Amino acid sequence: MATHVLVALDGSQQSWAAFDHAVSNYDGETITTLHVVDPMEGVYSDYGGGGYYDAQAHDRAVERGEALGEQARTRADDAGILEATTLETAVETGPPARTILKYVDENDVDHVIMGSHGRSGVARVLLGSVAETVTRRSPVPVTIVR
Repeated sequence: MATHVLVALDGSQQSWAAFDHAVSNYDGETITTLHVVDPMEGVYSDYGGGGYYDAQAHDRAVERGEALGEQARTRADDAGILEATTLETAVETGPPARTILKYVDENDVDHVIMGSHGRSGVARVLLGSVAETVTRRSPVPVTIVR
């Protein structure tokens, strides 16, 4: 039975390192890249308690996610793994950690690989950590790549 590996891809250096790790270690398996668009991507505030939603900002974020999937395909092709490896790409909208975990549950993912931004201390507490949340709540193994 083939292994299905999910790589969370946000375009950062760390997420590309995670993708490269998957390519190096899961040749011949199924690799899916998932880019999650935060629903807050198109929300702007006027600092007076109101705000507005810019649907074009959301659309641009989705397009960026699709472009990342194409970049992943190019990298996989350059690595010469596409003959034996199935590469799928997906773009979903939602809170990042929750959306990754939902994708794992709904798509028979066996392993998650994701990059860590390496925040610590106050920055990690204030910003949270998608990688940490996924690691704690995932029903499948998670590999964090720096």
